[in-house]
Amino acid sequence: MKRRDALRSLALLTGGLVLVPSCDFSKEDILSAYQKLQITPSLSELLAQIADTIIPSGKIKGAKDLSVQDFILVMVNDCVDEEGQKSFMAGIQGFEAFSESSAGKAFSKLEVSQRESLLQTGLALEDEKQKHIKDFLSMAKRFTIQGFMLSEYIQTEVKPYSLIPGEYKDVLIADLKPERIHG
Repeated sequence: MKRRDALRSLALLTGGLVLVPSCDFSKEDILSAYQKLQITPSLSELLAQIADTIIPSGKIKGAKDLSVQDFILVMVNDCVDEEGQKSFMAGIQGFEAFSESSAGKAFSKLEVSQRESLLQTGLALEDEKQKHIKDFLSMAKRFTIQGFMLSEYIQTEVKPYSLIPGEYKDVLIADLKPERIHG
């Protein structure tokens, strides 16, 4: 009996050792929800921080609280042409280097005022070499505002949706007084 247990354990151990080299834990996984984009969890978090800088939380929830970064990625993946997607990916992948060169720190380590200043600098870029940063930031800004305003939270709690615009008031035409236009 002990020999069978030993052989079974040896077989399991050997099978496990065969699988270990095929497991690569060194690189980040690509999020599969966005087929046309090569988005990693760290890039998604960076986009969330950028969206939160554009619309921060205060009295109402901010863009990061509403997961607007997912809306941005879906819109870029589904609604932007291939050239726009390439420009977006080049911009998001080069944004940390832009932050390091412009502000001296990674974007996540900057204070709120520095983040706002960096985004304004990026949106005002005129250099052709850094055009992808400007394109990325303008696309992120546009989709952040759109995703925030169309979110369920804004449409139900902040600005409640009404099927009929305004209340219905029963008014008789005879009770209306004509407007005096000429004095």
